[in-house]
Amino acid sequence: MHPTPAPQVTTVQTGRGWWWKTLVLGVLLWAVTAAVTFGTQNSNLIPTVILLGSFLVPFSVVLYVVEKAHGSIDILLLLGAFFFGGIFGVLGASILESHLSPSLWIYVGVGAIEELVKAVVFLVVGARVAEKTGLKGALLGATVGAGFAAFESAGYAFNASLTRLGQIDLNALLQTEAVRGLLTPVGHVLWTAILGAAIFGAASAAGKYRFTGGVLLAYLTVVVLHAAWDSMGFISAYLAVKVTGGLHYVLAYGQLLPTTADNASTWSTVFYVLGLAVISVLGVLALRHWSRSDRRTARTA
Repeated sequence: MHPTPAPQVTTVQTGRGWWWKTLVLGVLLWAVTAAVTFGTQNSNLIPTVILLGSFLVPFSVVLYVVEKAHGSIDILLLLGAFFFGGIFGVLGASILESHLSPSLWIYVGVGAIEELVKAVVFLVVGARVAEKTGLKGALLGATVGAGFAAFESAGYAFNASLTRLGQIDLNALLQTEAVRGLLTPVGHVLWTAILGAAIFGAASAAGKYRFTGGVLLAYLTVVVLHAAWDSMGFISAYLAVKVTGGLHYVLAYGQLLPTTADNASTWSTVFYVLGLAVISVLGVLALRHWSRSDRRTARTA
């Protein structure tokens, strides 16, 4: 009997730096599209603005992963992880999150659900990767997270563009896409990369998944990071109130004094930016830990 040939990895010759070239060109195209939409007031261009702005950064992440994973992970598998991770991720999260009730713990619930859904997609797609390492898991996880971020951002941009009167608010749409695009690499992309690195890092030498304490710790870590990120608006506002001495003591005829309101807004912004920066740094450190923790020597086939 002839031995079964090893599965072939799809390789495509790709030049270096295409991810940032695509990003720069895409930003220019997005700006031109927005300007034309502003100038012509053509609502038919709104879907183009939404799709281009929402998918630009996530797709650039995929191109970066393709360059880093060249020859080790099937490119078609990466593309499938991007689209399936996005579609099934947002669908699954939407179904499960519909059962959440408003409370102080809702941010934890949202983080737990979305990270779990992305993890399931990662496990399904990652099963086709024969040789699993922490670095490969981080790259594949980043791709799944990028897909989720792209489709989720499109939804947020669409909602931001609609006013109560049913009109299109292009300013709100562009602001939403710009902020979410800027933060995408340290959001869903980073969190799923951490969990993917832990899952692949704990796999056996034969490529079989193993549920270990490290995997559980990684999941809990990304849930905490996710919940802290989502709740930072509330946390920053609360800290701003404390720093300004309690806003309820400086009301004038039922309204905040202008100076007090400005001070509170400034402090809230400062705390919000610092909070996101701290969460991002912690996430990067966690990614470095799990992507480098290759437990191959402790694995059994």
